[in-house]
Amino acid sequence: MQPTTSIPRHWGYPRFALEQRTKDGIILGFYYYPSGTELAEQFGGGWRYTLMPDKNSDELFHFQESQIQSLSPEELFHQITAEIDFYQQQMSILNRQLTVLTGGFTNA
Repeated sequence: MQPTTSIPRHWGYPRFALEQRTKDGIILGFYYYPSGTELAEQFGGGWRYTLMPDKNSDELFHFQESQIQSLSPEELFHQITAEIDFYQQQMSILNRQLTVLTGGFTNA
């Protein structure tokens, strides 16, 4: 069964999704400040997002929806292919280590 989140109709739908890559980082969470509340008066109403600049960061940043910029298809392609290249290199290193460990005998 897939997890489901219900959003009240009068809130509007969030523009960004969990784990979406943006120019400011990866979206880890989001929350809503309904209009007419003290938080909305103080910080602005609507959707707010928690982002991590990159997966190795220990920093989190909070942005209003209007402050976040989407990546262009080219930027997204570049980020994803760079991450694939990184993990392929890591797999190659691990395979060499495994080969040395097993004396050249692997199940691969």
